[in-house]
Amino acid sequence: MGGNKNKKNNKKRAREEEPVKQEEPEVPATRRSDDGYDEKGEPIAKKRTKWINKTRTLVLAARGINHRGRHLMRDIQTMMPHSKTESKLNAKGSLFHINEAADMKNCDKCLLFEGRKGLDTFLWMANINKGPSIKFEVLNMHTQAELKMTGNCLKASRPLLSFDENFNKWSHLKIMKELFIQTFGVPNHHPRSQPFFDKVYTFSVVDDKIWFRNYQIVEETGSMSEVGPRMVLNPIRLFEGAFCGDTLWENSKFVTPNTKRSQAKLAGLKSRKKVEKVAVSKATNPKTPGFKVDPTFSVFNAVPEIDAE
Repeated sequence: MGGNKNKKNNKKRAREEEPVKQEEPEVPATRRSDDGYDEKGEPIAKKRTKWINKTRTLVLAARGINHRGRHLMRDIQTMMPHSKTESKLNAKGSLFHINEAADMKNCDKCLLFEGRKGLDTFLWMANINKGPSIKFEVLNMHTQAELKMTGNCLKASRPLLSFDENFNKWSHLKIMKELFIQTFGVPNHHPRSQPFFDKVYTFSVVDDKIWFRNYQIVEETGSMSEVGPRMVLNPIRLFEGAFCGDTLWENSKFVTPNTKRSQAKLAGLKSRKKVEKVAVSKATNPKTPGFKVDPTFSVFNAVPEIDAE
């Protein structure tokens, strides 16, 4: 019995010695850090990172593109370490859905390759946030594997962008220049890039078309060697928004590829008909006799003499 009383007394003492739990304060609805201040009321210093420009470019293609356009798209993807890929877009769908796909990929810019009839290739370059967007016709495209140039450069190095003086003369070319800089320029201190400048992207305006070339910087003297790929961009239309909006500028000299093919076909038919017409006229209305006349036959054409009596 005495042992049981001692156990009860020990339990009472342990309960009395337990610290009394204090009531925890209620959690405020908003934290001080949300307001930009710490617990003491002092402003929180924002951490500055080296990678400030976090621009990303979404590079994708629409269904129906030919093999040359697909290989060109892959070359551009390897050239741009800040690019992201996406599955092929349904050709029958609206291009406005690309904005949602770019937002899901955290991309600010977009390059879309479109194909028509397996022959023609078009390129869309757009700013996803607020626009603008430009549609080009891609001409004379040549991939790196096709050219087999002697130049060689690092895969994820940063390029230098070189523009022709004509980009500063007209307003629509100024907009294109700024969009080229934001799309093809690799951000400084990008995690997937290397901090080296060993290549140059050149954009030149010739015959109202933009010629793109990629060169490797061989030496510090400025000597360069072409790497590839090559392409010529024929601007068609400049829109205010991303794949939509009002038309800010339109190329009045642009002729659709279907019209070019139909004109060439008509020109071929006209030339063929002309050749046939000339051949028929020569056969039906010859300017020379139908057989050759020997000039010696004229010797026997004697004029009769008339006696004057």
